Amino acid sequence: MTLSRRKFLARSGLLGCSLAASPLITPMSFAAAPWDRRLVVIILRGGMDGLDVLRPYGDPGFAGLRPGLLQAKNADAAGGLDLDGFFAMHPALAPLMPLWQQQELGFVQAVSTPYRDRRSHFDGQDLLEAGTIGLGERRDGWLNRLLQVQTGVVARTAFAIGNGDLRLLQGAAPVSDWSPDADLALSPQAEQLATLMMQEDPLFSAALSEALALSRDAAAAAAAPAFGGQAVDMMADMAAGAMEMPRPAPGKPHVKLASFAAEQLRGDTRIASFSLNGWDTHNRQKASLKPALTRLSDCILTLKQELGETVWDKTAVVAMTEFGRTVRENGTGGTDHGTGGAMVLAGGAIRGGRVYGRWPGLEEAALYNRRDLMPTGDVREATAWIMRGLTATGQRDLETTVFPGLQMGQDPGFLR
Repeated sequence: MTLSRRKFLARSGLLGCSLAASPLITPMSFAAAPWDRRLVVIILRGGMDGLDVLRPYGDPGFAGLRPGLLQAKNADAAGGLDLDGFFAMHPALAPLMPLWQQQELGFVQAVSTPYRDRRSHFDGQDLLEAGTIGLGERRDGWLNRLLQVQTGVVARTAFAIGNGDLRLLQGAAPVSDWSPDADLALSPQAEQLATLMMQEDPLFSAALSEALALSRDAAAAAAAPAFGGQAVDMMADMAAGAMEMPRPAPGKPHVKLASFAAEQLRGDTRIASFSLNGWDTHNRQKASLKPALTRLSDCILTLKQELGETVWDKTAVVAMTEFGRTVRENGTGGTDHGTGGAMVLAGGAIRGGRVYGRWPGLEEAALYNRRDLMPTGDVREATAWIMRGLTATGQRDLETTVFPGLQMGQDPGFLR
């Protein structure tokens, strides 16, 4: 039987998720990127409880709505880390406190997508990633539509990272994909054979070269000490009396995602996106929310440490979720699907050290359907202003193409 190039790729796994890291349709290019600043979008799947992550202890009604979730000690800040005299950050985000103090961490409170009332994870996530109410009209994602209105975009400009599909990067614009399981594991002889088979086919030759390079990069990253050569610089900073940043443990799946994103963003990549699970806290929220927040903290710190100061200063990290949760705790020590929630912002490009958004209050008459935090802002509006500042995309393109039908209003000033 004659073994064709395509059959070889299929049998060796190269035509599956391993080569998904390389776009087979679009030639690779290492030309100058279309803009200089970086954007990382993290989807928090499951409905993050923004009222626990960012506790409005200054609202007189808050403690009475969640007596079981709040800890008795440090009651002045609802058991959290005081930020501004009104909001306190969940204790599990304590490793991020230095970023808040350096004004590289911020929050947007009382925001949501236009999704209402049905409280389905699937529908909520679809709308979050599509960025428009008309799901039947648009099956692409808003990050891909951002790329569609740019010039100079190539496949490596944006990376979708992880094992699952990221709809927000699906669409007509070229995008690269990478999975932490994408290890070709070819012997030197197999690599040589594959190279010989592909040499007369420029399309597959470029794809093979890119996949092999990504696989080697991933293997090297896994074998290297945490944060590579930056450990020396961090030790020097500590010796000089600089604030020590906590170090996430290497080898964890979520840390690998953030580490790969940082590696690409140090080069020509300008957008990276991945998702984190574990935010559906119906039961025992005290125990279940902590590990999810730890993973988010790990990812943000990994990005900061591995991007390096120069690139971090040009980076905005945006973490968003499909909906918030009820303001009242339920009978099993958790919270149910709600509406208004919070966004987490980080990065050297973010004007942090503040909580954005208009607080609606927790009186029963002020709640949405008398059960949820009332949204006073739209996650798409906040994201649109951040993308405008990072990429210089026109407001008309953002309101008509990226987020069809959105009214952006006044610039909240998220970026430095």
